[in-house]
Amino acid sequence: MSGTKELEARVRAHLAEIERTGLRRVMRPPSGVDLSSNDYLGLASHPLIKERMAEAVRQLGVGSTGSRLLRGDRECFEAVETRFARFKGTERALYFSSGFLANLAVLTTFPEQGDVVYSDELNHASLIDGVRLSRATRQVYPHATVPAAQGQFLVTESLFSMDGDRAPLGELANVGANLIVDEAHAVGLYGARGSGLVEETGIDPFLSINTAGKALGVAGAFVCGPAWAIEYMVQRARTFIFSTAPPPAVAAALEASLDVIAAEPERRARLRELARYLRAKLGMPESDSPILPIMVGDNDRAVRLAEVLQHDGFDVRAIRPPTVPVGTSRLRVSLNVNLSEAILDRFVACLERAKCAVSS
Repeated sequence: MSGTKELEARVRAHLAEIERTGLRRVMRPPSGVDLSSNDYLGLASHPLIKERMAEAVRQLGVGSTGSRLLRGDRECFEAVETRFARFKGTERALYFSSGFLANLAVLTTFPEQGDVVYSDELNHASLIDGVRLSRATRQVYPHATVPAAQGQFLVTESLFSMDGDRAPLGELANVGANLIVDEAHAVGLYGARGSGLVEETGIDPFLSINTAGKALGVAGAFVCGPAWAIEYMVQRARTFIFSTAPPPAVAAALEASLDVIAAEPERRARLRELARYLRAKLGMPESDSPILPIMVGDNDRAVRLAEVLQHDGFDVRAIRPPTVPVGTSRLRVSLNVNLSEAILDRFVACLERAKCAVSS
């Protein structure tokens, strides 16, 4: 019992420090105009996708009952993996129940002790943790630059989740490294098929990781690449082997999502139009990225700004360390196709009033 009390005292001290530095998080359900989710194309509530998933639940049940290598495999998983590989232009794909698990799988399966993994300094936490668990050496390089990583592993996001900018994929592909690209915030939005920035830039990386819970509106993630690499992951990736398979109905929803992306390219065109519009209104550099960081700096001021905007009916969240570097707290505004120019005009006006209120 004394050991537990000591642990409680230590944890409470950590919590007090989190509170003191303005970094305490609070979970809050959605409320108001969505300017914070990653549902860029509005597919999470698309009628076709909901109906396909509901029908699959009626036919296949709500749980897979085991890992894919036990009783959890289903023909629907293999069907959607085959289709997603075609979507990405690769030989094969493997589906995971989350993007975090997919990134851990890739980076703990291929890099080994003695290897070097070059990692962009603003990569997602799942990529950083994956490299740490791999026992390879992590070499962090300055954001959006091109390191000399020939013959080693190089990992980057294609569209960065907190800054909304792009990696120089064309240059990175010519370094001569085994390039691993996290397309979490790009898949569904870019390229003629909508398969991501890998397609739009015309590169052929070693592997790509493609989250399905953002623009695709569902859940999970696909790792795409050569057949030999995907087969090796089936045999060796611990987060695949030892995880219960996702509910089979998710595969039906993903098939429907790919149908919508193919049939309604105007959704991604409209999103990019809205992104250019809001960036112009805010005086930001021109871009079609739906992720707009409104830099604040101070933790408490970022929280207060978000609270004022939430009171005005906009669901905007403050992003603080460790999600972003110290001193770069911000409002992360993310757009979706259900918005309009009129809503964005109102948001800009409320933002200016909020800045004045917080500064006074």
